[in-house]
Amino acid sequence: MGKRIKSRRRGAGTGPYISPSHRHHGAIYHPPPSVAGEGRVVSIDQAPGRTASVVVVKGPVGEEVQMLAAAGISTGDTVSLNRGPVVRGSLLPLQSIPDGILVSNLEVKPFDGGRLVRAAGTSALVVAHAGGEVTVQLPSGKFKQFLETCRAQVGSVGGGGRQERPFIKAGKKVLSFRSIARPPFKVRGVAMNPVNHPHGGGAHQHVGRPSTVGAGAWPGQKVGRFSPKRRHARRKRGGGS
Repeated sequence: MGKRIKSRRRGAGTGPYISPSHRHHGAIYHPPPSVAGEGRVVSIDQAPGRTASVVVVKGPVGEEVQMLAAAGISTGDTVSLNRGPVVRGSLLPLQSIPDGILVSNLEVKPFDGGRLVRAAGTSALVVAHAGGEVTVQLPSGKFKQFLETCRAQVGSVGGGGRQERPFIKAGKKVLSFRSIARPPFKVRGVAMNPVNHPHGGGAHQHVGRPSTVGAGAWPGQKVGRFSPKRRHARRKRGGGS
């Protein structure tokens, strides 16, 4: 009797594959538009479930807001919330951010809380303003248009260079990846037994069958390389060229 492959057994994160909730600060999204004015950075906290740190900002009327830490920000700095000058770590609409400024934690739709460019060390570049839309170059190099009312944080996300620091020991990598609910190591399918993976078993490590699978294959069979997308439409039978 075969077993489900690990990628299918993990699913969306259940059982032993879920990140421990007690180590998280909760959802980090932009504060509502009602929180407007200048805020002061009270503390910078480590977030084990994230690649970037979290800053606690005291708002203009004393409310505390959690935000992703921008690179170079420190305790006691003043940031703008929804309106004010363009300073590092501030949260402002794109219409208030000039061209050539690095931003992070972008909103895809106005007031959705921030969805893009949230990993440590990442940043996007504001390129142009035109016709109620703002063109932003994402970390992938792609240019995307956003409504000028979408908000973003000024500056790149803190924690850059995190991948340059070695783990030294395998145990530290296991504990670190457990916080973000990701597998610390990946085992090749050909190195497994036949009951654990469709590519397992054999006199030597080889796939033993075509390594491409179709998009309509059942989930346990979807391992290896997916078949290339059909680029040309099929010709109708009985039709012309």
